Amino acid sequence: MSDPILTLANVEASYGAVKAIRGVSLKVPKGAIVTVLGANGAGKTTILRTISGIIDPQKGSVTFKGEAIERRDPADIVRRGLSHAPEGREVFPLLSVRHNLLMGAYTRSNPAELAEDLERVETYFPILRERADQDAGLLSGGQQQMLSIARALMARPDLLLLDEPSLGLSPKLTQEIFAIVKRVNRERGVTILLVEQNAALALDTADYGYILELGRIVMEGPAAELREKDDVKEFYLGLKEAGQRGERRWKKKKMWR
Repeated sequence: MSDPILTLANVEASYGAVKAIRGVSLKVPKGAIVTVLGANGAGKTTILRTISGIIDPQKGSVTFKGEAIERRDPADIVRRGLSHAPEGREVFPLLSVRHNLLMGAYTRSNPAELAEDLERVETYFPILRERADQDAGLLSGGQQQMLSIARALMARPDLLLLDEPSLGLSPKLTQEIFAIVKRVNRERGVTILLVEQNAALALDTADYGYILELGRIVMEGPAAELREKDDVKEFYLGLKEAGQRGERRWKKKKMWR
């Protein structure tokens, strides 16, 4: 991999007495798309929240562009070039679509650059231009997801964190959003760290992947190689043939105990 723009080293984080991630270490190369896969409750969202400063780690370090950012204020992290499109979209429902987009650029002040970026994100998501004056709370779920990603892009990030962008969306709309994600990465050079429930689509999109179980990284590798591993096929891609091979391996081991 090329030089990392983001590095996590032995990061632990908790919600009260419940430890959500345990000794997580990962790297995100500059210009790459990296995905983190895992079951619900594995700690994927906690990793993103720890990176963006929403929660503080108990142990470990988070390094972004060569500087430690753990325990920094989230606004400061955004100013450094890191933006987060959270799970559940979290749009401002009583603000217009246009004002939601401008909220994403609250750390910036150059009017010409803001106009340029508004034009760009509305090119990626034309429906947002059509609905610019409509309250965000009246958008469909898919349109709110588009708005959440576009709002994050208005910060002009070097690294974009995407948390479950396909959640609750139709397969067609999911494909549209992922095509835009790849376009943003290719055309703008934005590095992307992706948490996604659709493992097949995430591995098709990403360059590199990590598998998270019970708060720990248990597997990693190039996305194309992860797709071919039997355990990934069985537990994350739902391929029956891999599951049958896994069952046969388990029975064979049991016979020889």
